[in-house]
Amino acid sequence: MKNIILFGPPGAGKGTQSTKIVEQYNLLHLSTGDMLRSEIAAGTELGLKAKSIMDAGELVSDDVVIGIVESRLKSNPDVGGFLFDGFPRTVEQADALDKMLKDNGLPRAYVVALEVNDEELVQRLLERGKTSGRPDDQNEALIRRRIKEYNEKTSPVADHYDQKGRYTCLKGVGQVNDIFENIAKVLNTVTA
Repeated sequence: MKNIILFGPPGAGKGTQSTKIVEQYNLLHLSTGDMLRSEIAAGTELGLKAKSIMDAGELVSDDVVIGIVESRLKSNPDVGGFLFDGFPRTVEQADALDKMLKDNGLPRAYVVALEVNDEELVQRLLERGKTSGRPDDQNEALIRRRIKEYNEKTSPVADHYDQKGRYTCLKGVGQVNDIFENIAKVLNTVTA
């Protein structure tokens, strides 16, 4: 079993690479963004709460996100591993994930981070906003706020995993297949 965290700011290419990773390694993709958007689309109480927070360009609280992830872990005991996308975003979430995995007898997660400069991220997200219909990708000021919040709140998470020897950072710019090949080299080494 493998548990992988794909780490990176909004627009780094996590969604694109997640599809390839899930297919190659037979993992269950847990995207907190997708899970939250699905709650919003369903009009649930959690979805309405998350929507107001996301519309303001802020990150949804740890307790809400941790609860969603834990529920998915417990409801999928027979998968070959998990690919976490967009989680954890804080050290508290990282500690909670480590505890959840241990409590459920699952191996620790390894982090692969995609690094992309802020201006490239803004352009990617604005472009995605033209086709995705996502309002959070259509407002440049909101995009810059999301990137700033990511940089401020999640860099400690990278340090957290790096100190534990479970972190690799790769360039997230270039051809999609080349980026995936670099990810696969890391995953084949660390999860062998």
